[in-house]
Amino acid sequence: MPDLDALLLARIQFAFTVSFHFIFPAFSIGLASYLMVLEGLWLKTGEQRYLDLFRFWLKIFAVAFAMGVVSGIVMSYQFGTNWAVFSDKAGPVIGPLMAYEVLTAFFLEAGFLGVMLFGMKKVGKGLHFAATCMVAVGTFISAFWILSVNSWMQTPAGFVMGANGQFLPGESWWDIVFNPSFPYRLLHTVTAAYLTTAFVVGGVGAWHLLKDRTQRHARTMFSMAMWMAAVVAPVQIVLGDLHGLNTLEHQPAKVMAMEGHFESHPDGAPLILFGIPDSEAGEVKYSIEIPKASSLILKHDLNAPLAGLDTVPPEDRPPVGIVFWSFRVMVGIGMLMLAIGLWSLFARWRGRLYEWRWLHRAALVMAPSGFVAVIAGWITTEVGRQPWTVYGLLRTSDSASPLDAPAVASSLAAFVVVYFAVFGAGVWYILKLMADGVQTGESGPATGVAGPIRAAGITPASQAASDGEPREQGEVER
Repeated sequence: MPDLDALLLARIQFAFTVSFHFIFPAFSIGLASYLMVLEGLWLKTGEQRYLDLFRFWLKIFAVAFAMGVVSGIVMSYQFGTNWAVFSDKAGPVIGPLMAYEVLTAFFLEAGFLGVMLFGMKKVGKGLHFAATCMVAVGTFISAFWILSVNSWMQTPAGFVMGANGQFLPGESWWDIVFNPSFPYRLLHTVTAAYLTTAFVVGGVGAWHLLKDRTQRHARTMFSMAMWMAAVVAPVQIVLGDLHGLNTLEHQPAKVMAMEGHFESHPDGAPLILFGIPDSEAGEVKYSIEIPKASSLILKHDLNAPLAGLDTVPPEDRPPVGIVFWSFRVMVGIGMLMLAIGLWSLFARWRGRLYEWRWLHRAALVMAPSGFVAVIAGWITTEVGRQPWTVYGLLRTSDSASPLDAPAVASSLAAFVVVYFAVFGAGVWYILKLMADGVQTGESGPATGVAGPIRAAGITPASQAASDGEPREQGEVER
C-alpha cells in the first residue's frame, strides 16, 4: 500500500477518532436538554411517568457522556503528535478558544453532573433541577466554543500574520469567535443534535410500542419525539439552506464539489440528484438532473450563473466524489426525517399515533439515522475544506508533523482496536438499557428502620434493637 504515506494516515486517524467522538456529543447535547424537559415536566405536573423517564434516560446519558469525554481527550492529543505544525501556527488563535471551552463548559458540566446523577435524594428538587439545567447549558456552551474553533478554520477572520508565520489574534477576539460561518454552523449542528436525540428516543418508544402499544412510558417517549421531528426537521432544512448559501459565499469550491459542478453554467445550473463523479474526466457520469434547479436553490433564480470547478486550480480542488455523496446522504436523511415528522402529524390528527404499526417500524429503522446524518455532514464540511486546514491560508500538507508512516500506522491500528473494543462494549450496554425499557417507580435505598442505614458503630440490627426489637442470634455490633 505505497500510497498510504504519513500525511494520509494522519488524516485517516483524525477522521476516525473525530467521527467516533462526535457520535457521543451529538447524542448528549440533545439528551441533556431532553432530561431538563422531563424533570421540568415532573416538577410542574407531579406525574410519575416523567420521573421514570428521567431516571431511565439519565443512566443512558451517563454512559454516553463518559464515552464522549474519554474519546475527546484521546482525540486532542493528535494536535501535538500528528499535527504539530498546525498547532504551532494556529495555536495562538485556537488554543485560547479551546481553553475557554474547558473553563466555561467542561467544568460546568463536570461540576453539576455529580449532583444530577446522584443528588436527587440529597438536595432539594429545585437545586437538582438547577443542576440538570446547568449540565444542559454546559453541553451547549461546549458546542459553542468547539464550533467556533472549527468555523474559524473554515472562514478565518480577526487575525494578523506574525513574522514567523503564526496566526495571531487581531484587535478583537469577537471577530475570531463570531467568524462569518460560525452562527450558521452552530445552529445547524445543535439542531442536528436535537434531531439525533429525538429519533433515538422515538426509536426506543417505537420498539416498546411494537411489543405493547398500551405501554404509557413508550407512548410518552414516542409522542414527544415525534413532536420534535415534526417541528425541528423543517427548521433544520431552512438552517441547512442558509448554511449552504453562506458556504457558497466563503467556500465556493466546496459547494461546487457538493453539487458536482465540474463545469461553469452561465445561464442556470442543473441540480444533479445522482451520478458518479469522475474527477479525471471532469464530469458526473450517468447523472440524473433537474435543469436549472441548482441555480434556483443557491441563487433563487433559475437563470443565475454558477461557476464550476473549472475556475479553481486543480491543486485547490476538494475530493469531489466523497463530498458529492456524503452531502446526498445528509440531505436524504433530512428529507426522511421530515417525512416521518409529517407522517406522525397525520397519524396524530387521525388519532392513530400509537396504533399505526408501520409508523412505529419506520421510526425504529430511523433511530440511528441522526448519527449517520451528522457524520455525513461533517465529512462534507471537512473533506470539502481540503486541501486546507485553515481555508485558503494553510495547506493540510504543510500542517502535519514530520513523522514516518509506520509510526502513524501503528497508532492508528491501536486506536481502531481500542475504540472498537471499549466503546463497542459501551454501545452494547446502552442498547441493552434501551431494550430493557423504563422501570416504574424506581426507589432509592431501603428506609425500613428509623435513623441512618449505615453509620459508624450503627447497623440496622443494632438500631432495631435499640428501639426494643430483638436481635438475631449471633449478631455482632461494630
